[in-house]
Amino acid sequence: MHPGVHAKKNPSKPAHIMAGSGQIVTYAELDERSARLAQLMHARGLRPGDHVAIYMENHPSYPEVYWAAIRSGLYLTTVNRYLTAEEAAYIVTDCEAKLVVTSKTLAAEASKMLSDIPDCPNRLMVDEAAAGFESYEKVLQGHSSEPLENQIRGATMLYSSGTTGRPKGIKRPLSGKRLDEPEGLDGMLSGIFKFDEDSIYLSPAPMYHSAPLGFSMATQAIGGTVVIMEKFDALDALRCIQDHACTHSQWVPTMFSRMLKLPEEDRARYDLSSLAVAVHAAAPCPVAVKEKMISWWGPVLYEYYAGTELNGFTFIDSPTWLAHRGSVGRPLLGTIHICDEAGAEVPTGETGTIFFELPQMPFEYHNDPEKTKGAQHPEHANWTALGDVGKVDDEGFLYLTDRKTDMIISGGVNIYPAETEHVLVDHPKVADVAVFGVPNPDFGEEVKAVVQLVGGIDGTAELEQELKSYCREHLASYKCPHSIDFEFELPRLPTGKLYKRLLKDRYWGKRDSRIV
Repeated sequence: MHPGVHAKKNPSKPAHIMAGSGQIVTYAELDERSARLAQLMHARGLRPGDHVAIYMENHPSYPEVYWAAIRSGLYLTTVNRYLTAEEAAYIVTDCEAKLVVTSKTLAAEASKMLSDIPDCPNRLMVDEAAAGFESYEKVLQGHSSEPLENQIRGATMLYSSGTTGRPKGIKRPLSGKRLDEPEGLDGMLSGIFKFDEDSIYLSPAPMYHSAPLGFSMATQAIGGTVVIMEKFDALDALRCIQDHACTHSQWVPTMFSRMLKLPEEDRARYDLSSLAVAVHAAAPCPVAVKEKMISWWGPVLYEYYAGTELNGFTFIDSPTWLAHRGSVGRPLLGTIHICDEAGAEVPTGETGTIFFELPQMPFEYHNDPEKTKGAQHPEHANWTALGDVGKVDDEGFLYLTDRKTDMIISGGVNIYPAETEHVLVDHPKVADVAVFGVPNPDFGEEVKAVVQLVGGIDGTAELEQELKSYCREHLASYKCPHSIDFEFELPRLPTGKLYKRLLKDRYWGKRDSRIV
């Protein structure tokens, strides 16, 4: 299914509604605009397997860019709208985008990256075009709204940061299916999450993230309506559920925590009875938080565990979770293997690296065969791991017990310390640096930096602010340290490897789990 089907059946039905402005885009409008953009891309030489990028805030045009790529057999890469021009340009270049769509809101950063994307000749800007960009609206009007003659289904290639400090595109082979053939996620939504064409799905998160984008677009594939919040606000999210009679939604645990901290009178102000399914993922949910949410909203919480790589997928509903508190469920996609550091499977109940087995390797990291190989089991190429640590009980339920080796998850956002370390170590006063996550009661983790200074320089509050400012010049703010401590010397092994665990343990204390 796809919007073109629903445009014929229910042309005036809202495909999506912007929660703040109230702007409605109907299925007829979505189908027409995405068809025009598909025609434009085809006219400019893009063919199945080519890449396009979108660098934009939550905007009414976001879904049409997605569907234009999907109905053209192209790969679409979404770029985090909070990245700096330097970071965004790297992704646009690395994904080999031949066309990028951005917005007037991001014109300042988008303009800065122009000189760094010479191999991306087609640059469009919605609302009002800055110098170096074409007007999105004007160029679309010059193209037909008829569908392409051959609509092959495209795919997304989203980026996940790498331990080498540069983000890596997660690339899966194109299916070769026609646009009107069913897609796997559509069936998943209609099956385990009970979506149908009457569903009204609230998306409170940024569309550049894998899950919000995937669930929102799959809702439109089924024929439902998506309510897109321009930005998450705890009280406004409750209002949206009531005012739009939302039946489905998706959250990260930080959003739950924010809503739970609202005054009781605010929490009780809105009618949430329409909500039948509240999906959550992206970060581990503290047991106490989930218990409170089930007590408040009822048994409508559905949790899954998966990565953007889609190498496996576990699922658990509220009643089952209450019987297995802390579990992320049993696998619906892939067979779980818990392995020690040598790759040998450990006995049931023991902790190790989580591998998922599929019939074949489901993805590759774009332009990084070493990282791709690193995700595979040493003896089984079709067993893949994302680095998470956990255990499986005797009923097959998976429990997460530790983060990926280096990754920080702050408010559901993945942050890889190497990016921040590579920036800080370039500062002339920094001799060595370690970046890692430390506990944060609201976000789960926050970014901490421990710095060894060049000889003769003292660690002061003023220098801490200088290093933070230096970081913000080169990185998105969420990747920058909330605090910086200074050490005379960082603990490194004779091989030169940083023994980061010694540092992390000081901040985490004696805990049974690294999961907050």
